Amino acid sequence: MTTDLNQRLADILGQRPARISPLSGGCVGEVYRVDLANGRSLVAKVDGSSGAALDKEGWMLHYLATKSALPVPDILHSNPDMLLMSLLPGRSSFDARSEAHAAALLAELHAVSAPAYGLDTDTLIGGLHHPNPWTESWIEFFRQQRLLFMARTAYDAGRLPAHILARVETLAGKLERWLEEPSAPALIHGDIWSGNVLAQSGRITGFLDPAIYYADSEMELAFITLFHTFGDAFFRCYDELHGIRPGFWETRRDLYNLYPLLVHVRLFGGGYVSSVQRILSQFGV
Repeated sequence: MTTDLNQRLADILGQRPARISPLSGGCVGEVYRVDLANGRSLVAKVDGSSGAALDKEGWMLHYLATKSALPVPDILHSNPDMLLMSLLPGRSSFDARSEAHAAALLAELHAVSAPAYGLDTDTLIGGLHHPNPWTESWIEFFRQQRLLFMARTAYDAGRLPAHILARVETLAGKLERWLEEPSAPALIHGDIWSGNVLAQSGRITGFLDPAIYYADSEMELAFITLFHTFGDAFFRCYDELHGIRPGFWETRRDLYNLYPLLVHVRLFGGGYVSSVQRILSQFGV
């Protein structure tokens, strides 16, 4: 792989890399650090599978760069089987200062709006199809394109039992009991776990691997609580800057986290099925 990658990078960059070394992380393909003779360092993601779609990741990063102030990698080359981008500094470790900075960045991101929910194109989350048809109603979008779509995808893959799919379908039919239409669609990153965020010296230096669309901004907040990406410092600052609506912590957080849990059921199965069952029981279905 590295021999072929070396030649391909030389063709793209006009110079042969001084060194290529593997990096950890990423659900899709292989990730490499590419060091050039001039001291510059890049990241190359490579996916040789038949369903390769790294160009969609490149498109999402470019979208974030043009629509927001979120720090994201610069895209140097993008096609379905290779994504070449700048290497950002930092580690996936956060203190109170970097959490407050993350809150400020995400509050600003969530102020970016659109006339409807969805996106210009379907994208990916964890390598899975992420349908984004423009939809006027957030509740209908969340019902059809998130809960029902991913539950049925997990069922078709043999990861979600039929009786639990039926319970998800029952819950989806009752969403109006617990959800209200937000004041406006908000642009979200969509996949903020600690491995997708970098920080250094109390500042966020990068957001990686997005799964963007226009949503209720609380989808982002719920995901952050699910994987404990940030703590109290983040939520205090975010609430001051953007506000957290009443009922989020008590009700909507868990309801919204059904979606990333269903994503993980589709990807990994196992204990995530039990987590889905617990939330379904919490809502009486």
